[in-house]
Amino acid sequence: MQGKTVLVTGGAKRVGAAIVRRLHAAGANLVIHFNRSQAEAMALRAELNQARANSAHCVQADLLKVAALRPMVEEATRCFGQLDALVNNASSFYATPLVDVDEAQWLDLMGTNLKAPLYLSQAAAAELKRCKGCIVNIADIHAERPMQGHLLYSVAKTGLVALTKSLAQELSPQVRVNAVAPGVIVWPEGDAWQDAAQRQKIVAHTLLKREGEPDDIAKAVKFLIADAPYITGQVIAVDGGRSINI
Repeated sequence: MQGKTVLVTGGAKRVGAAIVRRLHAAGANLVIHFNRSQAEAMALRAELNQARANSAHCVQADLLKVAALRPMVEEATRCFGQLDALVNNASSFYATPLVDVDEAQWLDLMGTNLKAPLYLSQAAAAELKRCKGCIVNIADIHAERPMQGHLLYSVAKTGLVALTKSLAQELSPQVRVNAVAPGVIVWPEGDAWQDAAQRQKIVAHTLLKREGEPDDIAKAVKFLIADAPYITGQVIAVDGGRSINI
């Protein structure tokens, strides 16, 4: 990936930061998108630039604002001269039982998980075609098996899987488009996920009987970008086998 440029949304922390570090270690230049995690983004940029000078750049944007997306791509291209890959990682996640669903939740969860990847891919399409690049979307195993009480999130991720396959058709043959579907990797933030017994119950449904690591997702993303020239329109589950054992 020497000399390649990758834009990662939500790249400042958690799985996004693991993806950024893995791709940077492979030689890529990174554009780290953040919205509110400025401190984490700047610290990560400093870390990467210390390892390899002028190899990382940060860009701030609210992904719910479509008008902010094209300038992100333009800044990434202007900074490094090209854009070879887009990783749509940023996501909102919280419970939305049917009885509680409202329009604000719809706009937020559909916006970050589906609308933003669509319009950001649209904005990046011409440059990715020029570079014969690729897109990797971070989906979820619950796109196929909806999570109880998380109606809107599950629907949005199902849409993201459909978007992945549709974009693979729309952007072929120059641009490959794939997705990674994580399972139990990093526990969501919030009190609802802090119960050890509940966590163990979820882990018990994985065939490997353990949690994954953020770098497991990062390795899959790196594989799809750098080592899979004949793979497009696919979704790779990285979930310890949980999706076939729920």
